[in-house]
Parts: sequence; C-alpha cells; structure tokens
Amino acid sequence: MSRWQGLYAITPLNPPEPRLAEQVGEAIAGGARIVQHRDKSGDADQRAQEAAELLQVCRAHGVPLIINDDVELALRVGADGVHLGREDPDPEKARRRLGDRAIIGVSCYDQLERARWAQAVGAQYAAFGRFFPSMTKPQAVSASPELLRQARRELRIPLVAIGGITPENGAALIAAGADMLAVVQGVFARPDIRSAAQAFTRLFPTEIAADDPIR
Repeated sequence: MSRWQGLYAITPLNPPEPRLAEQVGEAIAGGARIVQHRDKSGDADQRAQEAAELLQVCRAHGVPLIINDDVELALRVGADGVHLGREDPDPEKARRRLGDRAIIGVSCYDQLERARWAQAVGAQYAAFGRFFPSMTKPQAVSASPELLRQARRELRIPLVAIGGITPENGAALIAAGADMLAVVQGVFARPDIRSAAQAFTRLFPTEIAADDPIR
C-alpha cells in the first residue's frame, strides 16, 4: 500500500507561534502522513525560522514538509516540496528550482483539465476542493465527489481532497477516490490535536508500508 494515503495536515494561518511545532508533532503522532505549512506573513526571516522548526519535527518522524506557495522558502529551508495554486509559480519552474526529488502538488479546484495538466507536467499529486463549507476558504469553488470518481478513472497520480472535511464526511470522499484528506481546522482547531488526527487516520486502511517513502 502506498504511503500516499491518509491525513494531509495543513497548518493554520494564525497559529499560536510558540506551540506550532508542538502541534505539528501531535498531528504526526495522530497519523498525519504529510504536513503542509501555510504562512502568509511578510517577515521572510520569521517565516524561514518557523518553517525550519517544523522541518526538524517532520524529519524526526519521517514525514515530508510541504511549503504552501513559496518555492524560494522551500529551497531556503530544504523542505521536501511545495504546493502550488493558480497564482503561484509554474510547476515546471518549481521543479527546476527544487530538483527532481522535490514533491510538487497542484491545486486543481473543481477542474479535471487542470489535474490532467498537473500530471502531464510532473506533479506528484492533484488537490481538489472545496468539497464542503470551509472556514479556511469560505469563498472557494465547490467540487463534487463525482469529480473525484472521474479523476480516479483517468489519472495515475494521487488525489487529495480538501475543504470542510470531517471524520463524519471524509469516508465518502475516500470511497469516491481520494487518496488523502487535507485538513486544517478539523485538526489544529481541536483541543486534542492528536485525537483529532487519529479520527481521520482511522478512516484509512491500517497497514501502510513504512518502507514506501513519499517521493
């Protein structure tokens, strides 16, 4: 079974800074398979310091750290890759900057054609959503489980579902074809982050090959 399966934890935009590394450690302890760091602040040095701290936590647990949007930050701290949206650098340019081993994910919203393109230019995964009302991006376009079913039939790369996902509604997305569930508030806004992550982890098969690295 591929390690491209399970909880994809995304850090909140306004986390309690002194505790973010600790919180990420709790999410990983609960089963998070990938961590994406989102930071829109303007202080480049502070962003790099925080990303480096999270990378240290992720390295200690063998979990990839993905940087949202910022190819240069990923390069600066030595992160495992980047996640790119519509307004971000082209995946092919990101690949040239970060190297062949970098993980590059692409937001595809509700667009299967964009996912086809992402696969063609060498992205490691395509992310679709939002699937449910989302506190993180309330104005995001809506996607349907049928989109996942169609993408599963056509694409070879892993599919990530995002947007308002909970342990109660996530199983339907997995059944439709999602390999991973990307979650922000459903993990980091909960009082017990480890237990919250475990609730998502339990939606997936229990035996995940430890020797199948995410690359």
